[in-house]
Amino acid sequence: MSTPWTPLIETRRGDTPECIHFGALAVCDTQGRVLAHAGDPGVVTFTRSTLKALQALPLLECGGARELGFTEENLAMLCASHSGEAMHVRQVEDMLGKAGMSYQRLQCGCHVPMYVDLGVGERPAQFDERHHNCSGKHSGFLAYCAVKNLPVDNYIDPVHPLQVAVREHVARAVGMDTQDLRMGIDGCSAPNYAMPLAKLARGYARLASGAADAEFGGSFEVLAQAMAAHGDLVSGTRRNDEAYMRVGAGDWVTKVGADGVQVVASRSRRQALALKIADGNAVALHAATVEALDQLGWLDDAQREALRPWRAATISSVRGAPVGERRAVFRLATGS
Repeated sequence: MSTPWTPLIETRRGDTPECIHFGALAVCDTQGRVLAHAGDPGVVTFTRSTLKALQALPLLECGGARELGFTEENLAMLCASHSGEAMHVRQVEDMLGKAGMSYQRLQCGCHVPMYVDLGVGERPAQFDERHHNCSGKHSGFLAYCAVKNLPVDNYIDPVHPLQVAVREHVARAVGMDTQDLRMGIDGCSAPNYAMPLAKLARGYARLASGAADAEFGGSFEVLAQAMAAHGDLVSGTRRNDEAYMRVGAGDWVTKVGADGVQVVASRSRRQALALKIADGNAVALHAATVEALDQLGWLDDAQREALRPWRAATISSVRGAPVGERRAVFRLATGS
């Protein structure tokens, strides 16, 4: 049987191969042309949280964000998979306040703030929906309902006017028909869509092109700027998107998604890389992303060094002794 996946990252312990992480990636421009790839650039995969910037389009396109006085920081939170740090909770409260909503309206659920697992702080005595990593996106959903005077009790229902608008805008952004988007439910209970990697890359290339986009230019301009300027809000302390956008120095718009999805777009190049690790391994995802950026020529020496920890090339024991290596085993092919 043929497979869309190709080996991307191999780990070795001593001199013996131990694990191979398969995946696929696509690099596209704003027209959807595949400029480089590994594996099948047309492999269909769920977009998970990489979709958030495109899910924000209905609120931006209807003028709702402007009407409610959303700041650049608020716009970054629309696109965030945040760690639940105090800076994130403050932004969610600000967004909800502007929309006239209580956090009890959020239907994303509740989990222990992600910053706890990252060792950024102690587990709080109390936490709620505001600490959920998707609460920024859901606050944007509620804001759209407030502006459009829509019911909020069922705002995550796929047939709710909000979610219908989201699906339509996502399809337009990636160049697909709505019926070709494969729907599933994300971890935050909202609809999510699967699509070919190349389509996701095209959507982010358009996002990165900002005002140059003929259809969504105004919205893409402010969303891309907000993400690039506030990587700490889009992700959080010690998180990969914060690190990538800091290293990108305003040029990169990046977003990770659960189970091995990553997108990195270049505003100056108007191109984007979309990558999926088939087994969802996060460490392999980061290593493959940095390698792909290096092969594309997007890294200078300083950026290469700054992203070196995300390559995770050395495998260490609990005591810190090197016991193996993690290395890329792919080369990008050009064209489709």
